[in-house]
Amino acid sequence: MDYRVGDWVIYKKTKHSTNPGPRADSVSPSSGGDSYSYIVEKHWIVQEVQEDGQLVLVTRRGKTHLISPDDPLIRKANWWQRFRYRRRFSDVLDGK
Repeated sequence: MDYRVGDWVIYKKTKHSTNPGPRADSVSPSSGGDSYSYIVEKHWIVQEVQEDGQLVLVTRRGKTHLISPDDPLIRKANWWQRFRYRRRFSDVLDGK
């Protein structure tokens, strides 16, 4: 898939904690039962496409992540997701 600067993308990030938040999906307990593993959809924007094709993605707090465009956890937001999550993407643009 071709990505361009400014594209809105959704990245499925795996997280671990003792208390998953309301946006947690695919929640599963650890073997000891003290914590959980889960997935959270992150709404990021393509800041740069490097010469080797790697994507520099920016978060709402200004952090950056270097992700391969072939990573199965990343996808472009479709029109419905762009509409539904426009505030989250706007937060990235505004740096909130």
